[in-house]
Amino acid sequence: MFFVEVLKSIVFGIVQGITEWLPISSTGHLILMNTIMPMHVFEDVAVNTAFWDMYKVVIQFGSILAVLLLYFQRLNPFSKEKSQKQRNRTYRLWVKIIIATIPAGIAGFFLDDLIDAKLSTPLVIAITLILYGVLFIWIENREANVTTTSIESMDYKKACKIGCFQALALIPGTSRSGSTILGSVLLGCSRGTATEFSFFMAIPVMFGASLLKLIKMAKMDIVIGFQGWFILLVGMVVAFVVSVIVIRSFLKYIRKHDFKIFGIYRIILGILLLVLTFVGVIPSGIVG
Repeated sequence: MFFVEVLKSIVFGIVQGITEWLPISSTGHLILMNTIMPMHVFEDVAVNTAFWDMYKVVIQFGSILAVLLLYFQRLNPFSKEKSQKQRNRTYRLWVKIIIATIPAGIAGFFLDDLIDAKLSTPLVIAITLILYGVLFIWIENREANVTTTSIESMDYKKACKIGCFQALALIPGTSRSGSTILGSVLLGCSRGTATEFSFFMAIPVMFGASLLKLIKMAKMDIVIGFQGWFILLVGMVVAFVVSVIVIRSFLKYIRKHDFKIFGIYRIILGILLLVLTFVGVIPSGIVG
């Protein structure tokens, strides 16, 4: 039923809005949710599969809009309220964002189909969840060596290195924010700087990924009609609203806490996924 699929999209939007900005893998959660609670928007299996492949990426566009809303003044180089010095600082910020986007952009362009076909499995997701969970706990237990306390003081070379960590997030279960935050902290960034730069890096990456999926779907000559677009729009709007709340809350949280709790969550979820796959509750094959 159409109404049921709309309700599912609302749930997916909530999950997307929460997990996109926390270092726990939004795509991994969406893939697993679709395995347990699959969308059946279309009767044609091929069309339904193509729609889901597009949906799980384009829904992230709602999350992008949340960042643009919350950081519009800081990211807008054309603001009349800014001095020339402030505008130049904003231009440099965008240069760093673009530089950090290049590695993931190149890797995603060439490896997108391979990843969908080979790596979107519960086993891969479980392993990456556990591995990065362990890394988050390890990095918080080691002695901190903070050398970069703001994005403005970050050099272009470091921005590029962080971008390489972001490319690792193409593997399902890794988490884009998780890999970039982890990489940033390893490279000497403070938690706040790592988190904010992760937010900004999401803009071109998620926009590009959404555009790529829409182009691929258009080339397949698949028409999803009003119901498909409506269901997608519902998910995006919900993801936008939830993202605004989560971003604000997450920034407040990390001012007083570290990332260990997310590491523990990832390990527990990864182990649970392995168990559910082993006993046959979740299929062990591709879960695109």
